[in-house]
Amino acid sequence: MHRIFALIVTLSLTLSACASTPPIWGVQPTPTAGIATQEPPLFDPFAVQDDPIIFPTSTTPPSIATNASEALTPIPTPDGAKPVIQPTFTPSIDAAPFLYYAQSGDMLSAVANRFGVEESEITSNADLTQTTLIDPGTLLVIPNRITEPTTPNLQIMPDAEIIYSITAADFNVEEFVKEQSGYLSNFQDYLGSTGWINGYDAIDRLAIENSINPRMILGLLEFESRWVRGQPVDIFHTEYPMGFNDYHYKGMSVQLVWAINNLSIAYYGWRAGTLTHLEFPDGSTLRLDPRLNAGTVAVQYLFSRVHSQSQWAQIIDPESGFPVMYAELFGDPWALADEINPIFPPALNQPPLVLPFEPNAKWSFTGGPHNGWGQLNPKIYGQAHSVFSAIDFAPAAARTGCVPTSTWVVASAPGLVVRSENGAVMVDLDGDGYEQTGWNLLYMHISDKDRVAKGTWLEVNDRIGHASCEGGVSTGTHLHFARKYNGEWVTADGPIPFILSGWRVVAGDKAYEGKLVRGDEVIIADINSESKSNIIRENE
Repeated sequence: MHRIFALIVTLSLTLSACASTPPIWGVQPTPTAGIATQEPPLFDPFAVQDDPIIFPTSTTPPSIATNASEALTPIPTPDGAKPVIQPTFTPSIDAAPFLYYAQSGDMLSAVANRFGVEESEITSNADLTQTTLIDPGTLLVIPNRITEPTTPNLQIMPDAEIIYSITAADFNVEEFVKEQSGYLSNFQDYLGSTGWINGYDAIDRLAIENSINPRMILGLLEFESRWVRGQPVDIFHTEYPMGFNDYHYKGMSVQLVWAINNLSIAYYGWRAGTLTHLEFPDGSTLRLDPRLNAGTVAVQYLFSRVHSQSQWAQIIDPESGFPVMYAELFGDPWALADEINPIFPPALNQPPLVLPFEPNAKWSFTGGPHNGWGQLNPKIYGQAHSVFSAIDFAPAAARTGCVPTSTWVVASAPGLVVRSENGAVMVDLDGDGYEQTGWNLLYMHISDKDRVAKGTWLEVNDRIGHASCEGGVSTGTHLHFARKYNGEWVTADGPIPFILSGWRVVAGDKAYEGKLVRGDEVIIADINSESKSNIIRENE
């Protein structure tokens, strides 16, 4: 259930994007008799917003501890459990170099950052001058420059159990939850966008839209609060089932949004090499062992947000902690992961894509690379390390705002429409009917009027629908466009370049900044649709 390796990413739209003001909630309806319910959260986790949500300053209700860790029930340790895992790294100036075998999704710059060395110091028999992903299994010789304690080199969760990979494509959330007969099986949540919703339906939707494995969501919910197989451990975990003590995140769905966002921050931050340390509630830090995989880092990071380092060490113990409970629920996750190919196979390239609007129509490049999905409030998440997988385009209009448009969003590549709801159209390019396999394209904020139906096969230039503000809180009509591969969001400016009609996406220093480059031509992203952002697709 674990592996020891001795060898060694808010949809946030701008003026043509999403607003930062959360929706206003009305009076809570009367709960259905006999059904476990919670009062509405202060924002709807399914009302997708591109800009980070900024909450007004507020204090925690007196009935709840100020520090989340104060209210947590200690994690029970079974009889005979091993002692708490402690960092075991011993700094050594003359330590032997790491012999590290590249993992799926590794790129040279990220590996260098994790090990704290320069890219030029990493050697291999393989050609490392290429800007593509490093082929899995490639041996890298890396100087040992780490001089601080690290987490254990224990891989406790495969990547495929974090993202919504093919391993969970046929997993039935409702069926599983009802079989467990716990608190969740009869729970209902109230959301502004849908009204009352069954807890298992909310989890299913969160998994699909965020591309997070539903088994992981259920596993975390069970471990932190016992919602799946039993009853909440206490009142605090009834209202805050993930243990995150913030009044704005009261309720199951928004607690899970918080957990999902933290998983994504760590998973994609590890992919990019921007996340190297854990920080615990008391401010102490611990360096992540550079040989870990993204799935392990995601789990470790999430638990470090609400647990002390000593509790965290018990939780990640592969013999008695979260990995054991997870395997009890779902079976050996490593065996499941071994049944599929690497998430990113060798020599992976993007298929040819055209700009997602009709030729000769004037559009603007309003948003450079930013989050493909999710809500990342900096006051809650701190310095986010999420993947910038999405870009924004807005059709030319006489005025700004959420105005109807007659212009069309069109298919950038052939594929099967596997999802068409809530403003989103997902197109599966390999046509097998699963958005957890191969290349998939997300067209977001597509108006319900004239939107292509699920099950439709599209060819290049076939019409998908009209850009709008639907599917989230948006201040202007626009298209939010992103790529996924095997269930994982793919960064827009990385080793697998985002290229549309010959235009390559280049990220800026911050989210939404950036440009499109084709030869000597440059188009600058601009939220106000200034002339420098205008683009007209040529006939091809």
